[in-house]
Amino acid sequence: MTPLSRALLVAAAVLAPLTAVHPARSEPGCASSVPYTAGQGGYDTYRVPAAVVTGRGTVLAFAEGRHDGARDSGDIDVVLRRSTDGGCTWGPLTVVAAGRGDTRGNPAPVVDPRTGTVVLVTTYNSGAVTEAQIMRGEVTPAQSRRVFVQRSRDDGRHFTPPRDITAAVKPPRWRWYATGPGHALAVTRGPHAGRLLVPADHSAAPPPGSPDTGQEPRYYGAHALYSDDGGRTWRLGFVDDSYDGVTNANETSAAQLPDGRLYFSARDQNGSAPGNRLGAWSSDAGETLDGPYAAQSTLNDVPVVQGSVLQLPGAQAPLLFSAPSVPAARRSMALWRSTDGGRTFTRALTLSDRPAAYSDLVRIDANTVGLLYETGTKGPYETIEFRRLPTGAAR
Repeated sequence: MTPLSRALLVAAAVLAPLTAVHPARSEPGCASSVPYTAGQGGYDTYRVPAAVVTGRGTVLAFAEGRHDGARDSGDIDVVLRRSTDGGCTWGPLTVVAAGRGDTRGNPAPVVDPRTGTVVLVTTYNSGAVTEAQIMRGEVTPAQSRRVFVQRSRDDGRHFTPPRDITAAVKPPRWRWYATGPGHALAVTRGPHAGRLLVPADHSAAPPPGSPDTGQEPRYYGAHALYSDDGGRTWRLGFVDDSYDGVTNANETSAAQLPDGRLYFSARDQNGSAPGNRLGAWSSDAGETLDGPYAAQSTLNDVPVVQGSVLQLPGAQAPLLFSAPSVPAARRSMALWRSTDGGRTFTRALTLSDRPAAYSDLVRIDANTVGLLYETGTKGPYETIEFRRLPTGAAR
């Protein structure tokens, strides 16, 4: 038995007792595939994966296509590959949002459950500036971070041009702004069913008279933006504005729990609280938080990095979390599960001990979860791999 086969058997054994689905009766399909490889398709590096499954069952794997290397600024496009067989094979690469010398990225896609429309929210800045310059307030408004939305009504084959929604969702005092990255959320239960919600983060300018520049590890905060009309108009939801340096919420993912509340998982960007992961909950579909972000001690193995959450269906089904599992390094991609709504997590599976970084979880069907994640042999940005993991009993 190969190491991959053993890993899949372990995943099935761990996840099966906690899911509300029965063992799969369909063909098992492939175990993994690689939609993005550095140096191929006209790009030096691919980073920042995001995935959704459309109403027709097509897997959409988004990423940033970086022309100038692995760095976060420069000429960056948002790219896409589609799979109609559950992530085993992939169609040709397409450009969804072209940088044309500037930076477009942080893809946060979601499928509107009412219409099947794929809604994609992304961010932009001039390719000539860096995140540090933006946080220090050294750029013009035109060069700084802006927010855009696109829509696809044909299963991800074509998208509308990016439409600027910055004025609706970015207050003047904010500098940095990042959507997701990773899939956004469609609220399916409660009085706000149908809401499309994008978890996000920002940085704020220091208060007047402060000697700070804005780049200190205290000015990040998480927030959410949402649409109640299928992505046509957008509003700002909750804002985490503590800016105290204890928690420093950064890249954020979200899931709707079985009781209807939303759970938010954020990267702690060098805050002084123990560990590198923060959690918060919302009872009103992201308009406010039930309490401030707090450190999550059962995820102390996670380094400073983006992570993904996915709630499996069913009243007793687990909430899943994916991220690297070495506190001081981006390596050893792992999967955790929670059966108490995100308060505590237990390690369920380590996929590999190879370098690994950003990831996104997606439910492929009733029996399979997909994990789209950055990994490689010598470094974490050599490929973006798609791993299929069973949620039913192994056969």
